[in-house]
Amino acid sequence: KMAGEKEPMTGEKKEPMAEGKKKKPRHHGSRNPVLARGIGRFSRSAMYSRRAMYKRKYRAPETKIEKKLKEKTPFSITKPVGGDKNGGTRVVKIRKMPRYYPTEDVPRKRISHGNKPFSQHKRHLRASITPGTVLIMLTGRHRCKRVIFLKQLDSGLLLVTGPLALNRVPLRRVHQKFVIATSTKIDLSGVKIPKHLTDSYFKKKRLRRPKHQEGEIFDTEKEKYQLTEQRKKDQKTVDSQILPIVKKTPQLHGYLHSMFYLSKGVYPHKLVF
Repeated sequence: KMAGEKEPMTGEKKEPMAEGKKKKPRHHGSRNPVLARGIGRFSRSAMYSRRAMYKRKYRAPETKIEKKLKEKTPFSITKPVGGDKNGGTRVVKIRKMPRYYPTEDVPRKRISHGNKPFSQHKRHLRASITPGTVLIMLTGRHRCKRVIFLKQLDSGLLLVTGPLALNRVPLRRVHQKFVIATSTKIDLSGVKIPKHLTDSYFKKKRLRRPKHQEGEIFDTEKEKYQLTEQRKKDQKTVDSQILPIVKKTPQLHGYLHSMFYLSKGVYPHKLVF
């Protein structure tokens, strides 16, 4: 403080601020400044220490099963016992142990929330995917190619075809997570798909391993996968019905033949498929 200034007395009231001068509200600033949209300067682990999250105590909510286990009656209780030499108390079992024990371990059902196996799950299909929709594949050896959706199998996978003559994509199964549904569709009402095209039809067969015999110690060639005549026949049956429809639709032949890709400055979230 400057020399000559007097300290204010404790009992004195401070003068009110002028009406024109008001305190500006302080805006809370983020502890993690944004470098670019969606990208912060500090990582998640660095922010954990900056925000002192390790000092906070969290308690997860109890599940229904945990509550039921807590509500169970105790295994034993302590009762007072008379007599100087009896110790004063005694532990008495509420539930008596069984006299008979099975010789083999009986499998017990696990505590679950009624989860069903995968075979009993309901199969859902996106509203944008209907028979005849042109899909863009995002994974696998045929990624970036356009295919035609035929039907959904019992496992929930999609049955698609190229056709093979246009883009070399045969009849195969695809997960709906890994495709982009376009607005381009063709009418498949007159196309008859063979009924035996199921999940078991596309199941991968185990290849035979070579057995070493006398004189064949160095024979290590594995059995190679060969395309069956039934597969070739089914491919021709389906493609022969779809190709005439593709040729009738203008510009669809070239659309299915070309591959999907993104050029510089083209963003997928701004495209309309």
